[in-house]
Amino acid sequence: MTPPPLSLYVHLPWCVQKCPYCDFNSHAAGESAPRRRYLDALLVDLEVEACRAAGRKLESIFLGGGTPSLFSPDEIGRLLDGVRACFDIAETVEITMEANPGTVECGKPAGYRDAGVNRLSFGGQSFNDELLKTIGRIHNSADIVRAVNDARTAGLANVNVDLMHGLPGQSVAAALEDLETAISLTPTHISWYQLTLEPNTIFYARPPPDLPDAETTYTMQECGHALLAENGYRQYEVSAFARDDKVCAHNLNYWLFGDYLAAGAGAHGKITESRGVFRYQKPAHPMQYMKTIEAGGQNATLVPIAGTDLVFEFMLNALRLSDGFSDRTFRDRTGLSAEELPTIMREAAKKGLVARVGESRWQATPLGRRFLNDLQAEFLPDTS
Repeated sequence: MTPPPLSLYVHLPWCVQKCPYCDFNSHAAGESAPRRRYLDALLVDLEVEACRAAGRKLESIFLGGGTPSLFSPDEIGRLLDGVRACFDIAETVEITMEANPGTVECGKPAGYRDAGVNRLSFGGQSFNDELLKTIGRIHNSADIVRAVNDARTAGLANVNVDLMHGLPGQSVAAALEDLETAISLTPTHISWYQLTLEPNTIFYARPPPDLPDAETTYTMQECGHALLAENGYRQYEVSAFARDDKVCAHNLNYWLFGDYLAAGAGAHGKITESRGVFRYQKPAHPMQYMKTIEAGGQNATLVPIAGTDLVFEFMLNALRLSDGFSDRTFRDRTGLSAEELPTIMREAAKKGLVARVGESRWQATPLGRRFLNDLQAEFLPDTS
């Protein structure tokens, strides 16, 4: 099999407080987090992951969480120095760090830039201060504006702003006002997605009142997509919109079923070897993760992805992309024959959910994009 592009994901698991809608592996700790000890463990973990890379170059690095901006620029610099010491890195590498506007103080973006970060992703979620309180955010709308402007002043031109719609009591007009405010800040990228009530979250156990109904959220989505397009933001994935083709290289590698190494508590990785495609995961709890590494233990086991599972996982990712995927990408990333694709896609195509584009591409139709979960379910392995 042809090795696909390689990325690195590093998980920094702490937040000031846990948001009621969040199902990520994050833990409320704030300043009490054992950051130095955790960084020590990460640096050892990176050496393990470097062996897995086997000399392949990193095309992108993503520092996610949690709230990575709880770590100081010096701490992020120490981490990225460790990455540089362990890996061969592409000259055009994209290095993204997630940041909460409420934890990025004036002047800090310049420190993160000096550490090597060249893309910041701000978790804004809304510019409505009352809604921000409702969803448990610690920042206000002015913090988002200040954070984006500070990043630009620091020379970090590649900036993403995360926004949610379908928030409790939110109208279509309010959702579009959020988008208009984000657009006015001219970030290169906007991630705009609907609030979902995920299991094991506070909102799932106790749903907030006045959630917009399905018809309202669909109107938000359609009007929002039109507004983004009018302002030069091209939708290249279900919830990702880029201006000047500043797509997120790291996430694009996920969606095109590329490889990614994993360091940090609960981080997931995927690696392609001559013997097949494998996934692995690090111990989820930060304390367990640190103790395992400090004891010199095995902190991840490779699990093979094979047969129909491989097809499903590929489709789960690639069908999210507006441009779909090519026969060659399917063949190179799965090791399966592209000649099998017409058979694999037959039922979904009969239902009008996917279509052949030219001689060598497949993509979801407008109907397939609207009912993406149903489309993806077409490829679930048969367990009967």
